[in-house]
Amino acid sequence: ATAVEWQRQAVAKAREAPGYRLSLAGYLLEAGDRPAAKVELDKLAALGKDEARITFVGHATFLIETPAGVKVATDYNDYVRPQVTPDVATMNKAHSTHYSRNPDPGIKQLLPGWDPTGRGAAKHDVTMADLRVRNVPTNIRSYSGSTDFDGNSIFVFEIGELCIAHLGHLHHPLEPGHLRALGRVDVVLFPVDGSYTLDQEGMLEVLKSLQARVMIPMHFFGGATLSRFLARSQDNWPIERREQPVLTVSKAGLPARPTMIVLPGN
Repeated sequence: ATAVEWQRQAVAKAREAPGYRLSLAGYLLEAGDRPAAKVELDKLAALGKDEARITFVGHATFLIETPAGVKVATDYNDYVRPQVTPDVATMNKAHSTHYSRNPDPGIKQLLPGWDPTGRGAAKHDVTMADLRVRNVPTNIRSYSGSTDFDGNSIFVFEIGELCIAHLGHLHHPLEPGHLRALGRVDVVLFPVDGSYTLDQEGMLEVLKSLQARVMIPMHFFGGATLSRFLARSQDNWPIERREQPVLTVSKAGLPARPTMIVLPGN
């Protein structure tokens, strides 16, 4: 089944089973999964000059905030969105949970990770106040099983000296050219489902090649899949579980060694 069909099946099943609940994205949460706590953004502390705040909204969507107040939403879609209208929204096209057909008109920069004209790769390099956003194209599988060249983008967010990369719907290992284009990555946001995106062992190799100091998993469709990935990861890096879906990072405050940080949500 496609991701959309799976989603519809999950919603129908959840409505029939009182022991289950739904996340905002419409994905089925297994019993015992912890939903992300609601974050009151207006009550969070102001960011320092060299800081960035990352909030896990759900699925593949994060809200990234800069000291100047610029807000970015990753894989912006019509199912799960941040509580505020972002200034910048990035999208990918693998499934409808990664792009929007009805984006908020208040978004100043809407950046698709593919070229809607079909003429080649998307090319973005946008600066807004203290934020720079650029993309590194990758390929995805089409529904027919063929390769959709440049159908996905890794989006890179540079805030001062801090570099955050969102891998999007990554379907294949990173090649030397990708790594050169990415440059040094301090924080990586990566999918761990292991089926719709790259398999879990392949994703481990991607993380080893990036060597980001902070690694935050996403796109895991429930606690069981996430647990399998963490079990594969525990011999490679320390793992920290946080109680809140918000993480403030700075270049000076990065862990001394690469660390996986799990934010609550689904």
